[in-house]
Amino acid sequence: MAMAANTPRIACFFSTSGHSGVDRAAKQLIPALARRGYRVDLLKVRHHGPHLEAPHNRVTVVDLGSRHTYACLPALIRYLRRERPAVMLSDKDRVNRTALLASWIARWLFGVHTRLIFSSGTTISIDLATRSIIERWIQRNSMRHLYPFADQVIVTSAGVADDMAHYCGLAREKIRVVPSPVVTTSLFNKPLPCPDHPWLARSETPLILSAGELSKRKDFETLLRAFARVRAQRPCRLMILGQGKTRTDLLKLAAELGVSQDLELPGFVSEPYAFMAHADLFAFSSRWEGLGFVIIEALAVGTPVVATDCPSGPREILQNGRIGPLVPVGDDIAMAAAIMKTLDAPPPKELLREAARPYEVEVSTDAYLDAMQLPHNLDHNS
Repeated sequence: MAMAANTPRIACFFSTSGHSGVDRAAKQLIPALARRGYRVDLLKVRHHGPHLEAPHNRVTVVDLGSRHTYACLPALIRYLRRERPAVMLSDKDRVNRTALLASWIARWLFGVHTRLIFSSGTTISIDLATRSIIERWIQRNSMRHLYPFADQVIVTSAGVADDMAHYCGLAREKIRVVPSPVVTTSLFNKPLPCPDHPWLARSETPLILSAGELSKRKDFETLLRAFARVRAQRPCRLMILGQGKTRTDLLKLAAELGVSQDLELPGFVSEPYAFMAHADLFAFSSRWEGLGFVIIEALAVGTPVVATDCPSGPREILQNGRIGPLVPVGDDIAMAAAIMKTLDAPPPKELLREAARPYEVEVSTDAYLDAMQLPHNLDHNS
C-alpha cells in the first residue's frame, strides 16, 4: 500500500551492542509503530545495532555513514533537513547528546521542528559508579543541563526515574515511565514445544532456570550458592542461559560447591521462551537493572519468579513481592529459602501472566505514542 505524502515520520536513533535490552525493545517497537501506520526510520551508527531481521515496508534503515556516534552529526543534520520527522526517539546518553545538537542546528539553520524523546534504561547512579570520574561528570551534567531541552525523557521504571532525578538533578516531572515492549500477545497463550534437552524432557527433577550475560552485574555467583543450599536439601538442577566473562569462574565455583553435575551453561539462546515455559522456576539475581526483561518473559509464559530486590525494576514487575518473592541483593541464604518456598507452592499461572500484560508490545506501543503526543493509529493504517 502506498504511503500518503503527509504520513508522520518517526526517527529512531540508536547505537547499541546488538544484543542489549534496547535492541530487544527496538525490534518490537519499530515494527509495531509501522503497523500503526507511521513511517519509521531506523538511524544507525555503522556496525552497531539494532539489527532488524525483515523490516516492515514502512520501515527504512538509514546508515549515517560512520561507526562513531559523534561523527554521525553532519549526516543526522542532513537527514533532519531532508525528512523533517515529527519525532526523533534516541537512547543512551551519547546518542541523546548528538540528537540534541543535531536538532538545534537543524532548527536554527533550516527551521526543522522535530520533537525529541530521550530514553534511558538503566539505574544511572549504579551504572556510573564503575566509570571514570570524567565520565560520571559528563553524564550527570548532561542529564542535568541538556535533558531539560528534550520534549520528553522516558525511562523503563519508576525506580530508574527516581534515581535519575535524585542523582542527576533532572526535574522528576520531566521524566515519564513508559513500559518497554517485551512480549507479544501470542506468548501468553501460545503452546511452546519442550526443548530437546534431557533436563526438560521426561524429567521429574525440578529445574531452576536463569538467563543473562555471564557478568558480575548479573551476580550468578549468589544464585549458584543459593542453588547449592537448595540442592543439599532436595533434588534439583540449575541451568543458566547466556555467555560472558564469568563462565569459567562459575564452573570453578560449582566444582567447589559440589554441584557441577547439576549445573548446565548452554550458552546464548536467542529464543529462551520454551526453556522458561518448561522450567519449574526462574531465578533472577542481578545487582542492578533498568527493568529486568527476563522476569517479564518468564511471567508471560506462566513460570514462577524469585528475584533480587535490586534497583530498579523487579519490585515494580513483581508488585512489591505479591507476584513473586523479592530477596536482598547478594543474599544466597534468603534466595535459597525463597526458591524452596516457591517450588513448594508456586503462584497461579494466570496471576503471573497478568503481571506481564503491561509490557505486551501493543500496550507498550500505546504508551510510547502517548509520550510522543501522536495518535495510537493512523486512518490509513493497514
